[in-house]
Amino acid sequence: QVQLVESGGGLVQPGGSLTLSCVASGTNVDRYGIAWFRQSSREGVACLSTRDGSTFVADSVEGRFTISRDGPKNTVYLQMNNLKPEDTGGYYCAADFFGCRSGSKPAYNDYRYWGQGTRVTVSS
Repeated sequence: QVQLVESGGGLVQPGGSLTLSCVASGTNVDRYGIAWFRQSSREGVACLSTRDGSTFVADSVEGRFTISRDGPKNTVYLQMNNLKPEDTGGYYCAADFFGCRSGSKPAYNDYRYWGQGTRVTVSS
């Protein structure tokens, strides 16, 4: 069983930045792939595999979003820069033992464990 808790959402002006955090806990959680999804489109915007070190960032956010991990804290971060109004929405982190293998684009239905989400609003 894996538990995920997201934080870091909020209101930001266009062009601003936010860092989302996903804290994972549970058995062997350090061996799971973690992905970030947009709620509205169910698009996987980024993922990270702790098993092979692979990462993926979607073309739609390439150059603006980066994903990283703090191993000892079991935390995965989504750094969001140059935010646009179209980035507004709920963001969820998800985990799966086979997640993000070889940096593959995360598919919504492939992830077993989900956090409660955090909301990002980009508005002037």
